[in-house]
Amino acid sequence: MSSSAHYLNPSDAAERLGISPKALRLYEQRGLIAPVRTAAGWRTYGPAEMARAGEIAALRALGLSLAQVARVLKGDAQELAPALAAHQARLETEARRIAGTVEKVRALRTGLAGGDPLGMHELTRLTRPVAEVVAAFDLPWPWGGERFELRDVRPLNYIIGPLGSGKTRFAKAIAEHLPGGVFVGLERAVNDDDARARMETDPALKARVEQALSWLLDEGAAETPALTALLVALEADGTDIPVIDMIEQGLDQASQEALAAYLHNRRPGACPLFIMTRSSAILDLGAVGQDEAIILCPANHSPPSRVAPIPGAPGYEAVATCLAAPEVRARTEGVIAWRPQVA
Repeated sequence: MSSSAHYLNPSDAAERLGISPKALRLYEQRGLIAPVRTAAGWRTYGPAEMARAGEIAALRALGLSLAQVARVLKGDAQELAPALAAHQARLETEARRIAGTVEKVRALRTGLAGGDPLGMHELTRLTRPVAEVVAAFDLPWPWGGERFELRDVRPLNYIIGPLGSGKTRFAKAIAEHLPGGVFVGLERAVNDDDARARMETDPALKARVEQALSWLLDEGAAETPALTALLVALEADGTDIPVIDMIEQGLDQASQEALAAYLHNRRPGACPLFIMTRSSAILDLGAVGQDEAIILCPANHSPPSRVAPIPGAPGYEAVATCLAAPEVRARTEGVIAWRPQVA
């Protein structure tokens, strides 16, 4: 090692790359990158390693699985065509949104030049868009019937809470009142007959599920009835918005980690998702992006609320204490907190 100043530890390397240290470890485990070891055995990343990690991160951002990334890095460019097409679709959607905003700004400027009164309401909406209420309902027991308004639905929405917090009832209420909401319960993990029947009657759905399953297997997931049934719910076409009870149910750690990557690389235009989880493999607080939202159901039965993924933010520590590694979660799998309702 010529100069330690040119080498970064895993945390600094991950921060500079805009990824999590966990992602760097995963790249290493899959043989995509080999960090330089110090005399004491610590991992470090020099210019060559950082360049390779940047390439991997860029390919992952395009939606490629780790196996696909490995093939591209070996010179096989066939995997890039569909990934670039999907990325182009996302960019075109964003471009249309920006073009619409530019047109509104142009109209405001034209109005001002013509002596029209300043439209402060429109100006405020341009700089700080108001999140519309997409669902409103009275919270179920164990809450006291408080009114809840669901705003700013993101592509990926996590529902978090400890045992006995009421998060399952809350999730069912969202599915009931959210237009297109469909509750996907735990029975999917033990009986996938309905899922397979749906695929047999819907060839397009079957093709999407098989494609998603292939991607997940490339990521290291295990093919199980629970995973297949989950993919049928996730890949269903139309306007359905799945609200999924304990998404990690029936999945081992490698499958959960692969699923987390899949959730962040869903096809453009896919419906939003609401997922309940208590697995740190599914919800990595250090890697939550702008397209994700966390809703906490507190243990003290205060109304559910949005939590920012920032250490020190209200509710952050409560969310963190609800999450555990898959091997720890496996010890309480299937445990249901029960409290008698007060008449």
